[in-house]
Amino acid sequence: MEHPCLRCGACCAHYRVAFHWSEAEPDLGGVVPPELAEKLDPHRLAMRGTQASRPRCVALEGTVGTAARCGIYPRRPSVCREVAPSWEFGAASPQCDRARLAHGLAPLTPEDWAAPRLAS
Repeated sequence: MEHPCLRCGACCAHYRVAFHWSEAEPDLGGVVPPELAEKLDPHRLAMRGTQASRPRCVALEGTVGTAARCGIYPRRPSVCREVAPSWEFGAASPQCDRARLAHGLAPLTPEDWAAPRLAS
């Protein structure tokens, strides 16, 4: 089964991605590539592109709703790690649903997580 987020990318093109500056500081164990972030305020950075009137994270690769993925997935900010896709863990995610609807995509359902059935 392909993870539904690999066809989506709506969250990455809907929300501002703000996080503590230390997440992009290698000397403090930060893993977010600092060149992909910009200063938001004295304590936070934002992923480039996510503060725009039509946000799109600089790390998002592909086309929203068709084939999209995070180009820095293992190094993504904590706020990205905290957003759960709807029904991945048995509950709806209002954040996921809002982003998908904003891009004309239907909210995920429990069936989106079912393993494909083999033809008999």
